[in-house]
Order: sequence, then structure tokens, then C-alpha cells
Amino acid sequence: MSRHLTGRRLGLLGREPGFRSLFVATLGSGLGTWLALVALQIDVLRRTHSPLWMSALLIADILPTLLVGILAAPLVDRLSRRGLMIGADLARFGVFCALPFAPNATTIVALAAVIGIATGFFRPAVYAGLPNLVADEDLAGANSLLQMIDNSTWALGSLVGGALVAAQGPHLAYWINAATFLVSAALLAQIPQRLLQEARAETRGHWRDLADGLVLVRRSRALLTVLIAWNVGMVANAFVNVGEPFLATDSFSAGSFGLGLMMGSAGVGLAAGAYLAGSWIESRGLANIYGVSLGLMALGVGGAAASPNVWVAAVCVIVSGAGNGSTIVCNALLVQRGAPDRFRGRAFTVLMSSNVTFLALGMVLAGRLTEAVGPRWVWGGAAVLSTAAAIVGFTLARGAAEAAIAAVELPSPPIESETAVGAHGGARRAI
Repeated sequence: MSRHLTGRRLGLLGREPGFRSLFVATLGSGLGTWLALVALQIDVLRRTHSPLWMSALLIADILPTLLVGILAAPLVDRLSRRGLMIGADLARFGVFCALPFAPNATTIVALAAVIGIATGFFRPAVYAGLPNLVADEDLAGANSLLQMIDNSTWALGSLVGGALVAAQGPHLAYWINAATFLVSAALLAQIPQRLLQEARAETRGHWRDLADGLVLVRRSRALLTVLIAWNVGMVANAFVNVGEPFLATDSFSAGSFGLGLMMGSAGVGLAAGAYLAGSWIESRGLANIYGVSLGLMALGVGGAAASPNVWVAAVCVIVSGAGNGSTIVCNALLVQRGAPDRFRGRAFTVLMSSNVTFLALGMVLAGRLTEAVGPRWVWGGAAVLSTAAAIVGFTLARGAAEAAIAAVELPSPPIESETAVGAHGGARRAI
């Protein structure tokens, strides 16, 4: 990457105060989240030592995103995106304050579901609003920076989380994460509401609003690419997520520190891949980078499955993480440029809902397979699926224009003025 591109990308933090607040909020809440994720997994693992309970925990965290997509996708365009993000942070603050008092695994899973509902609103609001915070020529760089810092917190938070839980148990991790969500909400409140959406869209009726999002995904080659290729990739990720604790603790006999090491290594790779993705896309083209990124996921996961110990596996996971991080930037850029602002929130939500559906189904299957054949074979299956996603993604992405993806023509509901958006501020965060 040239020094000019690096300087321009980092200069976004100085030029765009709204983006800077979002960046710092992501840093703070991300550190706590990944620290707490290790704590949640170890907490459930110690209470049950069951792959099925591990699947239940992970499904409860992400499945509500599906329900949000089905029942409430248009709200991300109709309500204040800033209000939704702050409300989601406050809800997650409350959940992590409650987790230290959870008496059993069932309560932990139920609370994880509440986290999932909040995240189901938060993430599409962030991605839909980001193109309004920066100029179009800075959008790829902004996505890279945001994903880079989020994934860097994965690396640091996972490593610290593994060591902290091994020494102190999970409760301290829960309290730390609760505090980070309060800080994040305060930072997000500093972003002017008008900078996260051009205007608040009027409804044509809930089900017609939702249908508009579905039609947009079906008609846009860019969005269709994300829908198909990343759904396959999400099944692969499900196999990795469910099998990882057992690969680290059983196959490699590395305990909770080994799990933290593998998760942290994934974060290192994710951060590097996300940061480099923007310059890769500019120099090699979106279709090429999309296919190569998914291919790196396959190479790294397959190598980890065949590794003799956790240290070799950690190096392989860095490779797969780099591919994952770059893929996520490609996904976000395709959707942001493939949907107009008034439909962008529901487009992201519909796609995320589809993705988490496949992730959840993959987790159910992965729980059974981990019990039946062991985590190494499950990770091998993930490598095969990632290879298939790479082929599909490259093929479909070649048909999507990279510089300026044309928006699909859809019915135009009335749009309220930016003043109305401001008046709505009292309403209540890797696609």
C-alpha cells in the first residue's frame, strides 16, 4: 500500500469527526465484546461440556438477527439510525450487568438472545449510515479502518479474555464489557443524527417496505453476490465457530488459553485482511479480491484442521482470518454501493438475516458433526465449503460494476425532510 493511500485513510480520523466517534466507539465496545465472548464460551463449556449447548449459545446470539430482518428490517431506514445504535448499546450494557448473576446455562443462552436482538439493529444501522459519514472515494478506506479496529479488538480481547477467565473466571469479563457499552453509547451520541442518514423514509406499509428490500437484493447483481456466496461462507464459519473450542481444548489439549490464542490469531488475521482490503480492491479489482479472500479462508482452516498443535494451528488461523476480514470489507462495499440510502438499511438487514439463518443451520449441523466425527473433520468440511464460496463469489462478482454500482429502480415512497429526522432523535453495533 502506498504511503499516500495510507495517509489518506488514516486522515479520515482527523477530517471526519463523526467517523472518528464511530471508530473509537468500535474500539472500546469491541475490546469488551471479544473478551466477554471467550468468557461466555468457557462459562457454558464448564457448566455443560456439551457441543450442543455451545451451538445453542452461538445460535442464541445470532438468530435474533433473523427475526429482526423478518419483522423489523424497514425500521433501520424509518427510525433514527443513531437512536437505534445507542439503544442497542444500552440494552447490551444491561445484559452484561445481569450475566454475573446467571444461575445456569439456560439463563446464559436466554441473555445471549437479548444481545442478539440488540446487535440485529446495531450492525445494519452502522453499515447503512457509514456512506453518509465519509465521501464516496473514502468509503472503501473507511470500511477497512472500521473492520480493522473491530478485528484488532478481537485479537487483543480474545487473548486477554482467555488469560483473564483462566485466572479469575468469567464474571470480571462481563463487568468490563458492560462498561464499554456505556462508553460506546456516549460516543455515538456525539454524532449528528443527520450524518447517519440522508432522510427518514416514509412507510408504504410494513410488508411492502420489507418486500422492497427483498426485491432490491434479487435485482442487484452486487447484492445477489453477497447473498449467495456469503451464505455458503457462513455455513463454513459455523463449522469453525462450533468446532473451535473443542479443537483447542480437546484435540490440542491447550485449555482456555489455547482457545484464546486461536481466537486472537483469527483477530490478527481479520485486522490485517480488513486493513489491506481497500488497497487490494483498488489494485486487483473487487471480483479477484473477493474470490482470493474466500480462498484464503479455505486454505487457513484446512491447514489448522491438519495441524499437530495449537501453535501451528494459530498461524493457519491468521491466514483464514485475513481472508475473512477482506471478504467482509468486500461484502459491505458491494451493499453500500448497490443500494440507495433510503433502502440501504433494509438491504443490509435482509442480507444479514439470510446470512445468520445459514449460520444457525450450520451451527446445528456442526454440533452434531463435532460429536460424531470430531472437530478436525468439522474444520476440514469448513475448508471445502469455503472453497465452494470462493468459486461462486468470484464468478458472481465479475458481473458487478466496481466503481459505481447502479442502484436498482424501486418505488419511491415519500421522504421526510432532514428536520423531521432531527425531531425523531428521541427514538431509541464483521456483514
